[in-house]
Amino acid sequence: MEDIVRVDIDGNGVSVVFYVEDEKVMEIGQRLEEINENAYMNGENWSAVLTKYLEVNDLEAAELMDADPEAGLFAAYFALSDEGRDAAERTAEILRSFVTSPDVLYGFVEQYGDEIEWD
Repeated sequence: MEDIVRVDIDGNGVSVVFYVEDEKVMEIGQRLEEINENAYMNGENWSAVLTKYLEVNDLEAAELMDADPEAGLFAAYFALSDEGRDAAERTAEILRSFVTSPDVLYGFVEQYGDEIEWD
């Protein structure tokens, strides 16, 4: 899973990197697009889904996260603090769960798809 979701800590903060062009992630993205036609899962839309998911399920992490979506990846940045590290680890675990147990993500998009700010 380290090749899909990575947590890095350096002097500037904690980053969570999610590689959205991984084959398994791409398959999940195709299924999400079947559920919601706006869900073309590039880095921006992964950012939108994760942001909404955190707003619903982990508001503290949502408030601490600074998102940086790209075409082939999504990066989330957190302050170099205990709270930032904890929020980054929780965020990484959520992303890993999206890959290992995507049914939760599918259900979330079915329920909240109209509230997600799609790209």
